[in-house]
Amino acid sequence: MSSKKKQAEIREEKDWERIDQAVVKSENFLERYSKQILGVIAVGVIAACAYLAYQHFYATPRSLESEKAIAQGQLYYEMGRDSLALYGDANAYAGFEKIAADYSSTKTGNLANAYAGICHARLGNYEKALEYLNAYSNSGDKVFSHLIDATKGDCLVSTGKQKEAIALYEKAAKAVDNNVQSPILYKKAALLYREQGNHDKVIELFTFVKDNYMNSSIAMMEADKYIEEAKLLKGK
Repeated sequence: MSSKKKQAEIREEKDWERIDQAVVKSENFLERYSKQILGVIAVGVIAACAYLAYQHFYATPRSLESEKAIAQGQLYYEMGRDSLALYGDANAYAGFEKIAADYSSTKTGNLANAYAGICHARLGNYEKALEYLNAYSNSGDKVFSHLIDATKGDCLVSTGKQKEAIALYEKAAKAVDNNVQSPILYKKAALLYREQGNHDKVIELFTFVKDNYMNSSIAMMEADKYIEEAKLLKGK
């Protein structure tokens, strides 16, 4: 037998010895810690069962219940009946505020925060509106979430916080990026800059609207007026 072949056989025997030793160690480990391992597995199974039970018996029914609870409020909201939408009626509708509190762990409860904030803003309760709007968290609908930012901007203007409002208007306008809301939001920001005497920003924003949202009524009917005014005031 050649020396190379003999060496290969020796290496193979040693490899098998190491494998045997590893198996023995594994068996010893399992024997020694079997109770702990089974305990960990049991905890995992219990946790999984608890989660499934929570989803089936609590979370899903609660979510469906909350959706029924908010439906009438959405009708009142669309009709502009903000007080009824907020505080409820005599026909078992609880109101957005109560829904937001009672179903805070659900998507509907989160949405109720947004509706409550908008209703308070329309009623002129700006500080209260900001409380609810800030409690709303992004639900995945980017356009809606950024329009909530715009409503926050309106409330901030009404409470004397123009700088913060401008930032929200510009952020929302850029994120929404459509011919309907974006020009309106850029205009709101531009008019606040106008009040501050920042004529360069007025020109910049209305020019941006003209270039990027040329089919909007603001681009076609208002932008040039404000741009020319800003240029005149800047030259003085």
